[in-house]
Amino acid sequence: MSPRALRITLIVLNVVGVALASYLVYVHYANVRPACTFGSTCLKVQTSQYSKLAGVPVALIGLLGYVSILGSLLVRESENSRLITTVFTVVGFGFSAYLTYRELFTLHEVCEECASSAVLITVMMCLAIWRFLRVEPPLPGALAGAAGDDLGDPNSPLGAASS
Repeated sequence: MSPRALRITLIVLNVVGVALASYLVYVHYANVRPACTFGSTCLKVQTSQYSKLAGVPVALIGLLGYVSILGSLLVRESENSRLITTVFTVVGFGFSAYLTYRELFTLHEVCEECASSAVLITVMMCLAIWRFLRVEPPLPGALAGAAGDDLGDPNSPLGAASS
């Protein structure tokens, strides 16, 4: 997969995550029943004591996380921007893993939207890590003018001093 295709894939997945998290924030603040095909499991999860962290809905925290990741994907691509995207997705994965643990082992209920978000952030984390660790071959001529190249150039101040 090309770097461009990888970045576009991450952006598309992230937009889906923003939409999903926005829906969950709406459900929370509008105080409406979430769409759930398996009875009331989503409602139980989203109204549990674990649906808020320090009084802030985890759906809102998730939305802010997705927006942060999207911002890191929309800035000019560099090693730093790829690192920031990776850090954001790893933190998001960790938070999502904690919430999934609470769903499965404390509440014994699974929210479909929450599980979908967990899958999304897991895939995004894997792609972000791959994108960060991927070493692109340098473009032809990209090394010309690099500091190390001046050492052998007699017209360069560094090359002239080493002669």
